[in-house]
Amino acid sequence: MTKKSGWVAGLATPVMIAMVLLAAGSPSVTATTDKASATAAVVNIDNFSFGPQTVTVPVGATVTWTNRDDIPHTAVSTEGAFKSKVMDTDEKYSYTFTKAGNYPYYCTIHPKMTGQIVVQ
Repeated sequence: MTKKSGWVAGLATPVMIAMVLLAAGSPSVTATTDKASATAAVVNIDNFSFGPQTVTVPVGATVTWTNRDDIPHTAVSTEGAFKSKVMDTDEKYSYTFTKAGNYPYYCTIHPKMTGQIVVQ
């Protein structure tokens, strides 16, 4: 029997384990950075602004607005698609988008506060 040495011998065991796992049909893990792949998104309301101002999500995604400001705010679609109640500090509002499109919105208390949800 010959003795294995060098970096190839060190890789033999991990490579064989990976081959066995793949052959057995083990689930794979795929990392993604595509914003449209998320099924949920968060918008924080702070310092009289929505952050992020534009959020891109797929159809069926739920967006949750959280008021982190010390002042009440709302999140209301300019086209009537959604309308939050007045949210006090740390209150939340969620809406699930079922159709593709652009959904501009604003705070009815502070109309210069605007944002947009892009549903693809």
